[in-house]
Amino acid sequence: MGQSPEGDGAALHFNYFMTVLIIVNVLAVILETVEPLYQQYALLFIVVDIISIAIFTVEYFIRLWICTLDPAYSHPVTGRLRYMVSPYALIDLLSFLPFYIPAIIPVDLRFLRILRLFRLIRVMKLGRYSEAMKTFEVVIAKSKEKLILVLSILFIVLVLASSLMYYAEHDAQPEKFASIPAAMWWAIVTLATIGYGDVYPVTMLGKVIGSIVVITGIAIFALPTAILSAGFIEEMQEKKVVICPVCGHQIGGDQKQETDDPPLDPEKPGS
Repeated sequence: MGQSPEGDGAALHFNYFMTVLIIVNVLAVILETVEPLYQQYALLFIVVDIISIAIFTVEYFIRLWICTLDPAYSHPVTGRLRYMVSPYALIDLLSFLPFYIPAIIPVDLRFLRILRLFRLIRVMKLGRYSEAMKTFEVVIAKSKEKLILVLSILFIVLVLASSLMYYAEHDAQPEKFASIPAAMWWAIVTLATIGYGDVYPVTMLGKVIGSIVVITGIAIFALPTAILSAGFIEEMQEKKVVICPVCGHQIGGDQKQETDDPPLDPEKPGS
């Protein structure tokens, strides 16, 4: 059964409201670290946090209550339990749960600061209300095997590069290349083409290895970009709906176009 236009409009407005609320929350978490701003607007930051916590809490329990409308969570008990461990439900829970922990369990100041950092998880809630984020999730899911392959290649190159550089530079720089794990820092920043400059080769063999690693890093990091770009293009093409001007039938897209006209016989003239 399709939703009414009024229902679609209400859902759209709710999505807009939650998106703005999440963005305001993230900005508040960032800005309150500026001490002069926090001292001047401390009450405003607290009010925004409390109101947001209340809304996120109510939203979570409403979603938990109505999740049984989804066939995947139709069972009143096990369905809700499965929903509670789903990725979006866990993000929703972590967005407000740390607020209640100090009221239930006494915690010291350091742990309280860690709990406050959990508020940044609220930015991940944007994925629920953003169509672009949903598309990104689909692309990641479809390309996960290729991305895992690229990460595996990157890990192998990282181990080889750090090992070779360790044997090439250890005698010349025993402090900076004290071990293969220590050399991995150089390998990581070099493969990423960042090159902080705090650790670099000084021997001729080390410079040759470093040059090869830099070029290899550029090639490896270009692969995920190409994979994701191809995934986005493929996903956009699947969503694009094309209607045949002759028969009125849908040619492409992931939604079916209904028509009352019967398909034309290809053997008849004009078909």
